[in-house]
Amino acid sequence: MVLCLSVTIQVVVGYARHLYDEPGPLTAPRDVVVPHGNVEEIGATLQRAGVIFSPRTFSLAAHLTMGGPLHAGEFAFPAFASLHQVLAILRTGRPVEHHVTIPEGLSAAQIALLLDRTAALAGDDVLPAEGAALPQTYAYEHGTTREALLARADAAMARDLAQAWEDRAPDLPLASPRDALILASIVERETARPEERAQIAAVYLNRLRAGMRLQADPTVAYAASGGLGTLDRPLSRADLDLDNPYNTYRFPGLPPGPICSPGLASLHAVTRPAQTDFLYFVADGSGGHVFSRDLEQHARNVAHLRGLLR
Repeated sequence: MVLCLSVTIQVVVGYARHLYDEPGPLTAPRDVVVPHGNVEEIGATLQRAGVIFSPRTFSLAAHLTMGGPLHAGEFAFPAFASLHQVLAILRTGRPVEHHVTIPEGLSAAQIALLLDRTAALAGDDVLPAEGAALPQTYAYEHGTTREALLARADAAMARDLAQAWEDRAPDLPLASPRDALILASIVERETARPEERAQIAAVYLNRLRAGMRLQADPTVAYAASGGLGTLDRPLSRADLDLDNPYNTYRFPGLPPGPICSPGLASLHAVTRPAQTDFLYFVADGSGGHVFSRDLEQHARNVAHLRGLLR
């Protein structure tokens, strides 16, 4: 009798071990969002996702192994994951990490649209303050709210702006870190060439020192687009005549706020500009600019480049 019982126990244990370690039904790796709930609810979710054969067997294995609580979140399960592997992932694995990149030069409206279309984020759409979010790549987990992600981006901008301001060159015609942020947003929109940023910044800083208007096309585009940041057409004479404080052709000094979120390179360009006496620049038609020190030279550059374009 004792021998029969011992054999029976060995058979049961062997079968249980087989169920615990046998390959599961998942034919390809898959990320699954595991909700908060009891073991039975988690098992039902995993079965619907094709990760396990039986919620009942899963529940029994979870209770018998007693390896710790099962966590909610989005987890990556390998193909043919056994119950042993599935439980280990739910108890000790790291949730799937998503990434979203906020590119340099996006306006607040464009950033809000980007995050609205970003998978795995939760919560209501949020419109950030203009220029407040630092452009870079952010990692996040499934269910992170848009508000929480933007709070991280805002904190990153505040930190890097404060550092750039602390390391600034002496005698800048800027009164505060916000002034630097505003000018950096203009520089960001003026050129995509890294080697030009410090020169573009120097031109605008020289203009501020001289009491000249900035006459920055990106600020006019911001005004004409209603804050969207870009236009799908060239600027017109009517745009340049807009009675809008962002129109730096009509109003002296810096505009009242940033026009986009500048990247770290533009912040550094404004706070550590090139040492030059340039006051003008004009687009050369290839993504770069030609710089000049006086209006006469600038007029010659404009005429020459227009001739080339014709």
